[in-house]
Amino acid sequence: MPRNKYPEETVQKILDVSLQLFMEKGFEQTTVLDIVAGLGGMTRGAFYHHFKSKEEVLTALLEQHFGGDNAFKEAVTADVKNGLERVKLAMKLALKRNTATEQDAALMNMYIPLISNPRFLAEKLKDDIESAKFFEPMIAEGMADGSIRKGNPKLMSELLMVLVNYWMFPALFPADAQEMFEKAEMIAEIFESLGFNVLDEEMWEQYKNVMNALNI
Repeated sequence: MPRNKYPEETVQKILDVSLQLFMEKGFEQTTVLDIVAGLGGMTRGAFYHHFKSKEEVLTALLEQHFGGDNAFKEAVTADVKNGLERVKLAMKLALKRNTATEQDAALMNMYIPLISNPRFLAEKLKDDIESAKFFEPMIAEGMADGSIRKGNPKLMSELLMVLVNYWMFPALFPADAQEMFEKAEMIAEIFESLGFNVLDEEMWEQYKNVMNALNI
């Protein structure tokens, strides 16, 4: 199939073959040549016409699997009693979607070690800046209704992103399982001191399940 005539189908075929190989062999053990060999006569040049590397393929797979499931948008329209509960719901939904299926968990396990790569880290930072913008009005709602102590919602949302999405990543700050739970407890204490009691019992249980699923 000429790649220029049906580019969307070509890209999807590369993604499908890559996902199958990543699941069967593992991301590190899969090479671009393995992917090309599974494409039914497609050349290596055709692969590189669409993707620069297998890491870029993984990024596209992550976007395909998780990009359409926006936990923040769901939380914004949810019927909850206050802003704090809306923030907690958004965090729970975001945690849940990372391990919703065995395939989702496997993709996240492939992605986590790559965060130390400057290019991937830059992409993550860009995404998290956008995530902070989603949290900001939820936190502002909580400050307005009294469920969160009054303060600066923009700074609170940014602090939440930094602690949860960077300090908690072992690829950036290596930590064993016990230290990961100690970090979570510290984060809970920090936000509790700020009048933002975000980590409840249900969140703890979900966090434990996610850590187990992601081999952290």
